[in-house]
Amino acid sequence: MTSTDRAELLALDESGKADSFFRNLEFGTGGLRGKLGLGPNRLNVYTVGKATQGLADYLNSAFENPTVALCRDTRHGSEEFVRRVAEVLAGNGIKSYLFERVEPTPALSFAVRELGCSAGVNITASHNPAAYNGYKVYGADGCQITVEAAEAIQVAIDAVDCFDGVRAMPFDSALEEGLVQWVPERILDRYLEETLEVSTGEDCSALRIVYTPLHGVGLECVSRVLEGIGVAEVATVDEQCVHDGDFPTCPYPNPEVREALNLGLEYCDRAKPDLLLATDPDTDRVGIAVPHAGEYKLLTGNEVGLLLLDFLASKASGSGADMSREVACTTIVSAPMADDIARARGLELRRTLTGFKFIGEQVGVLESEGRESDFLMGFEESYGYLAGTSVRDKDAVVASMLICELAAHWKTKGLDLYEAMERLYETYGFWSSALLGQAYEGPEGASDMAAMMSGLRVHAPENIGGAAVAQRIDYAQGAPMPVVNPTDEPQHLPEADVLEFRLIDGSRVLFRPSGTEPKAKAYVFAKGADRAESGEKLAALVADAKSILGGTR
Repeated sequence: MTSTDRAELLALDESGKADSFFRNLEFGTGGLRGKLGLGPNRLNVYTVGKATQGLADYLNSAFENPTVALCRDTRHGSEEFVRRVAEVLAGNGIKSYLFERVEPTPALSFAVRELGCSAGVNITASHNPAAYNGYKVYGADGCQITVEAAEAIQVAIDAVDCFDGVRAMPFDSALEEGLVQWVPERILDRYLEETLEVSTGEDCSALRIVYTPLHGVGLECVSRVLEGIGVAEVATVDEQCVHDGDFPTCPYPNPEVREALNLGLEYCDRAKPDLLLATDPDTDRVGIAVPHAGEYKLLTGNEVGLLLLDFLASKASGSGADMSREVACTTIVSAPMADDIARARGLELRRTLTGFKFIGEQVGVLESEGRESDFLMGFEESYGYLAGTSVRDKDAVVASMLICELAAHWKTKGLDLYEAMERLYETYGFWSSALLGQAYEGPEGASDMAAMMSGLRVHAPENIGGAAVAQRIDYAQGAPMPVVNPTDEPQHLPEADVLEFRLIDGSRVLFRPSGTEPKAKAYVFAKGADRAESGEKLAALVADAKSILGGTR
């Protein structure tokens, strides 16, 4: 331990010590994520080294001559941590391929498959604030690791002493010996080529865009793809093109949050573009704003997903595709309206558990059946989208391209995307939605959150927001995958700590612990005959859901 580390430890107050040392960071299907700092409940070179030693032990037991692809974002500690990962892998005889500069998360998913690697590691905390960083692990299929793999890796990590049990080789020595190699530039070029192959061919020559990477890694790839589809004009938010782990212009760099888009919206007020695109720091999520009635309106992740689903289905049908073979995927906590679009378009819609890894796995299922080309698209409510099959995670690069083509399509019909969404509401009914979160931090947080979920199972509400509960689904017991227009026997979902309440009027409320934060979440969907009615229902549902999350109902 360095003198700097000792000084940092001595500077912690009692509360800081308790939170830093009361537990080890847990390794799950999302890998590790936590605040930066010292202690086993923080992300630092010691916890990164220990996790990598456990990963190396797992890989060496599961693969012959394993290799790993590595990537990082612009956050504090990312470069130091990714080099530590490479050093520990090399110390265990495992070759790694490291992107020489920061690149998007989907580029790593692509590289794992393209290079034939056994795994991938990306040092990123996605859209979390500057105090956080993370360690995201991918399997050989380019998806985030399975529950089974995560559990096996956790066992291996638990057996490692973070000071004396980590084997490592100095980075420069590993480079000299070929145990660390730079990812060839052709890999990124190929990723972008395959992204452009997913283009619908919509004419974007009249489209004007403002784009911001929110101080993250998206500028190079998004710019190259938008140029590739012929977008007429792309203006960038210059202040947010600077790589800065402090995120000085958007303290919470999440495109789901309006405050993160404020600077981009100021640019829009001056430039008057057709669309604002904002990708999160690791470029797997994208948010948008569109001009309507003299102001820029944000669309939700559900709304963009629904628009893309309808657009891509229309394109596929127009090109003569057998729609009964087309498969789209979303999650159990994403827009219920997707079911209605699937029925109307005649395609199969599969709902997976929360987490885009499960959507990526469905691409693999189709591939194993010789139906890879039948994958139409996937989306989740948290602004994640995918089309094409070369990436197995949400991809804001391909999504940015398709959103531009979507906007160009509706522009030729004299409509903005807000108006296009209104058309969908008029066709399928008006839905309002809300995502709620209740923090459960500190030493007692995990047990308090578990008690809340347990209490909800034992004392299940008979009504929520004044509407009777018609059906309760406890995914902890396992459940058949919800499927619209199934072509085969529905798959069975893995067990998950999620409770869903379907109400007599068609509304839905789901509760689950977050997999990456000390927080419980509620997903609320209200359906009404018009926007006013759905809004009134939503308000009543939200009030009850907040009480349930806080354990006061």
